[in-house]
Amino acid sequence: MLVPYEHRHVLKYHTWMEDPAIQQATASDRLTLEEEYENQESWRASHDKLTFIICQPLADPGTGHVKAGDADADGKMVGDVNFFVYPDDDDDDSEDGCVGEVDIMIADVKDRGKGIGKGVVMAFLQYIFRNLESVLDEYARAQDGERKGVPKLKMLMVKIKAENMGSIKLFQGLGFSQEGDVNYFGEVKLVLREFGRVIEAIPEGYLELQYARGGDDAVARETNDR
Repeated sequence: MLVPYEHRHVLKYHTWMEDPAIQQATASDRLTLEEEYENQESWRASHDKLTFIICQPLADPGTGHVKAGDADADGKMVGDVNFFVYPDDDDDDSEDGCVGEVDIMIADVKDRGKGIGKGVVMAFLQYIFRNLESVLDEYARAQDGERKGVPKLKMLMVKIKAENMGSIKLFQGLGFSQEGDVNYFGEVKLVLREFGRVIEAIPEGYLELQYARGGDDAVARETNDR
């Protein structure tokens, strides 16, 4: 299950990010808890980023909603997944284009190697393409008039440490292919330019449910795919 990254998740997230191995794997600097809260607020307000917390699957998704603080309590949090949008610097067409970068972290070693990452990425990409127009429209409106209209998503991209063969195989299995050699940071870049396969690969049990914060609602993604 994926839920929006909220203030209530920061303490657990900060605990994950205290791990030097995760800092290295995600190319992240160590932050204070106060800085982590500031980051969360910035990410939630950002027009070019989507950040969701990965949680354990719901026992009963039939209720039609997810209660904040229950289904996404600390003990049920597994990791996070992100989508970044930025201009396509290699775009030489007259039409504005952009790139979408995907990033996923399964925080606890015990949760890795179980197929959770594949299910999460499939559900996340399904959500993105179902809501692509609104995602790109929000991105375009924040460009200070530099762009005309909604840009076209030219490709998806992911950067992975060269030694992380599990993640590389995960994305290759979804149709991504390596482009270029290992970079200065020890990462390989995998890209996907034809989206049909991803759009058609609807995960088993995929649902979009209301995320009930109490005062307002958002949408939570749920999939039974492992």
